[in-house]
Amino acid sequence: MAKVELKQPIVQEIAENIKDAQSVVVVSYAGLTVEQDTKLRKSLREAGVVYKVYKNTMMNFAFKGTECEGLSDVLEGANAIAISKDDATAPARILAKFQKDAPNLEMKKGVVEGKIVDAKELEAISKIPSREELLSKLLGSLQSPITNFARVIKQIAEQGDNGSAEAAPAEEAATEE
Repeated sequence: MAKVELKQPIVQEIAENIKDAQSVVVVSYAGLTVEQDTKLRKSLREAGVVYKVYKNTMMNFAFKGTECEGLSDVLEGANAIAISKDDATAPARILAKFQKDAPNLEMKKGVVEGKIVDAKELEAISKIPSREELLSKLLGSLQSPITNFARVIKQIAEQGDNGSAEAAPAEEAATEE
C-alpha cells in the first residue's frame, strides 16, 4: 500500500505534463554520456520542452486512458519523455539534431497533435521549421512587396521633385520672352 501511495504523485506528474501537450516523444537515452545528456537537457529546456526520465511502469500508468496510450508498447529499456505544450515540432526537431552528434539517442515513438507517430514520422516532423521560423518567413514574404512598393514610390517622388525643379527654369525662360 505504501509503495502505491509513493508512486501516485509521480504518475500524476506525468499525467499533468502530457495533458494538453502538443507533442510527446519517447526516447531511448541508453549509451549517452553525462556530458551529452546535460547538453541535450539544456537544448530542450531552452526550447520550452520538458524532458524527464521516469520508470517505464510509471509512464505506462500515466498513459492509460490518454492519447499517449499507444506509446506503451515501446516502454522497454532506459527511456525518457520529451514533452512540448507549445511547439508540436520542437521535441522531434531538437532530438533529431542532437542524434547527429549522439547516435545512441533514439526517438522511439511519439504523439504529435493527438496522432501516434513512429520513429520515421518523427524524423520527418523534425524537418519542419519551428512556428517562429515559419512566421518570420511569412512576415518576410509579406514585407518584401510592401518594401519594394515603397521604394518605387520614393523614386517616383524623387523624380517628381527633380522634374519640377527642372521645369521651373524652363517656365521662367518662356515668360521672359
